[in-house]
Amino acid sequence: MNYISEKSKIGNNVSLGKFVVIEDDVLIGDNCIIGNNVVIHKGSVIGNNVRIDDNTVIGKKPMRAVNSIFKDENELPPCKINDCCLIGAGVIIYCGCTIGKNTLVADLSTIRENVVIGSKTIVGRGVAIENYCKVGSNCKLETNVYLTAYSEVEDYVFIAPGVITSNDNFAARSKERYKHFKGVTIKKGGRVGAQATILPGKVIHEDGFVAAGSVVTRDVNPRQIVAGNPAKYFKDVPEDQLLKNQ
Repeated sequence: MNYISEKSKIGNNVSLGKFVVIEDDVLIGDNCIIGNNVVIHKGSVIGNNVRIDDNTVIGKKPMRAVNSIFKDENELPPCKINDCCLIGAGVIIYCGCTIGKNTLVADLSTIRENVVIGSKTIVGRGVAIENYCKVGSNCKLETNVYLTAYSEVEDYVFIAPGVITSNDNFAARSKERYKHFKGVTIKKGGRVGAQATILPGKVIHEDGFVAAGSVVTRDVNPRQIVAGNPAKYFKDVPEDQLLKNQ
């Protein structure tokens, strides 16, 4: 049995699975497919031609532990998922999150509040995007990528499976750390190989490339490949691999 609020508006030709919950003031466009056990929280906006698979939660409100660095905020805006997105099974997308057109969010991914994701981006299976992040368009974040809070990923960025980013050089010790929280920045066309680790505040500049397994302890220059632990200059990115030549 489904629960659909009378205060919500559902477009034409929308398919609803079993045990769907749609709370007040939700807007769902035309030609959408909503799977079984999906929960769409109050005020969420779903565009046209969107598919949301089983056991997914849209518009979840954040929880705050008593010692969280994030304090209670004013009411967050609703979650917004734009036209032609594909949202997998077991996905959790928080309120205050906006996802651009034609973006795919694969199974078991989590996207926290205050996140903006562009269009035609792929968020792979099991990816975690923490709060206050921005991800551009035409990006690929592959399986089990962890994007720490306060990070920015520009357009056409590739991040391989298992990449870890961090934002706290103090590793949760001393109040001084609160002054220095900073995520990572990956500029347009940047690429990061499998299982690499990027330390807090580091910048991978345009067309920079981090080799698999590397530990990035300083900024990566444009159009250079770095490798190792700590990552050091290896060679320039080949001309035919630059974004402008694709």
